[in-house]
Amino acid sequence: MNIGRTPGERAVNGRVALYGHDTMGLGHLRRNLALSAALRAAGAREALVLTGAREVGRFPLPPGVDVLVLPGIAKRDDGTYRSRRLTAPVDDVVALRRDVLRSALTAFAPDLMVVDKVARGFRGELEPALRALRDRGTRLVLGLRDVLDAPAAATAEWRRLRTTEALREHYDEVWVYGDRRVSDLAADCAVPPSVRRLLTYTGFLAAGRPTADVPPPEGPFTLCLLGGGQDGAALAQAFARAPRPTGTTPVLVTGPHLPSTVADTLRAAHPGLCVVDFCEDPAAWARRAAAVVCMGGYNTVAELLATDVPVLVVPRVAPRAEQLVRARRLSERGAVDDLHPADLTPALLGAWLSEAARRPRTPRTGIDLDGMTRVGRLARAHLEEARRAG
Repeated sequence: MNIGRTPGERAVNGRVALYGHDTMGLGHLRRNLALSAALRAAGAREALVLTGAREVGRFPLPPGVDVLVLPGIAKRDDGTYRSRRLTAPVDDVVALRRDVLRSALTAFAPDLMVVDKVARGFRGELEPALRALRDRGTRLVLGLRDVLDAPAAATAEWRRLRTTEALREHYDEVWVYGDRRVSDLAADCAVPPSVRRLLTYTGFLAAGRPTADVPPPEGPFTLCLLGGGQDGAALAQAFARAPRPTGTTPVLVTGPHLPSTVADTLRAAHPGLCVVDFCEDPAAWARRAAAVVCMGGYNTVAELLATDVPVLVVPRVAPRAEQLVRARRLSERGAVDDLHPADLTPALLGAWLSEAARRPRTPRTGIDLDGMTRVGRLARAHLEEARRAG
């Protein structure tokens, strides 16, 4: 993993903290780990990633990066929340997380903090820490996916969470991890002009992500990626039953949250199916695959955009329409194909795999995929500002 600085670039020598509430899947965690590498490469001395995902131990950490794991919270299929492992009510777990976050961040004293998606933290758990960091001069940035939900729902959530007020009170900038020509978050969320000036569209966090030496499966293969896997059973079953392009092996990466009973049943019923629960660098496998089928989470899609492999996105449609909106907009630009899960059948999936496996490989152009580089430059400016202010 190469996270070295550009030759001749001096270290800024600042500390960075990255927070993700991590209530569903591994997207927030994977994004923050990738960002931590980019920020270290931009000159930060060290980074601390704060996460509720215990699966962080399965990923390699860049030099100078460490992790603080918070008590976990999980999102149910209906959009409500529960404690992931403790028996305490979720409000008690949030109170515990709030105290841990304030103590840890006050002690770590970052020069820059990047908050993922929720400006006040899950149920406001970051509020005390944000006030303390602002008082000490920490630069605060909110990082947002390209799409939060369908526009009406995104606007409603923006207002319900009092995001505008949080931005005015705490934040120096908002990084939108997408291409405004594909998705305009300011329009989708009806962001008021008073804070729209804070928004910077970085491009997708696609090119330049850290890579891992993960040997791909042997021989020609097709690939199915379920992200965290929590709600990927239907796609996994359709992929397992789909007719296979001649001479290829179907490889299913379930993610650690797919119920083990589903994975065991698939292994027993489909002996020719290769089932693995985790791959630390799915993009490395995707580059070698004949075709890829995936769900529509931000990180999975962003990584695949940086390849030339044909991709079919079968998005989650509830409780949020985020994945559906992303898949449709990228499909309209010809970057991916998309299929509504209501239309998913093994036969249709097999037909797509057979056709896609014969396509010529074509790099994706016309979409800004350089978010990692741009984030590094933006972070460096914040760290230098923090040093001058200090």
